[in-house]
Amino acid sequence: MAEILNIVVLTGAGISAESGVPVFRGPDGLWEGHRVEDVATPEAFARNPDLVLDFYDQRRAKLDSVEPNAAHIALGRLDAEWGGELLIVTQNVDNLHERGGARRLLHMHGELGSAWCLACGGRFPFEGRMAHRPSCERCGHAGHVRPDIVWFGEMPYRMDEIEA
Repeated sequence: MAEILNIVVLTGAGISAESGVPVFRGPDGLWEGHRVEDVATPEAFARNPDLVLDFYDQRRAKLDSVEPNAAHIALGRLDAEWGGELLIVTQNVDNLHERGGARRLLHMHGELGSAWCLACGGRFPFEGRMAHRPSCERCGHAGHVRPDIVWFGEMPYRMDEIEA
């Protein structure tokens, strides 16, 4: 058997579902009672920003009531103990991998704990409610901040690193 030098782990909704994070789509095609087209596209944000911002505010608030599970903790331990190259790529937008100890982590679909200013392009950590239309921490513009989440029709983040 060849010596293992590099490990890449890809995680998705299933790993966080075990912790109580709702999966992206249920059997009825709805996401927490909403059609994906109404809360997870740039067009939805342009059409009804209040609905979209409130939806993500609720998802962000949910993170306070969930904990990393055994899988998150095992990957955090692998991260701490593995001496070789490791990259954990997640499609999840929650912070359970970080809370489980993972550091060598790439969020390809963004993070609920991050905001993106459409006025200046700046990204910054964010807690609280976006529905209150906060100002950008970088440029000061209000009303241009959205969740730093990849929506349908947008390119996942850091694909060059994932493909390498």
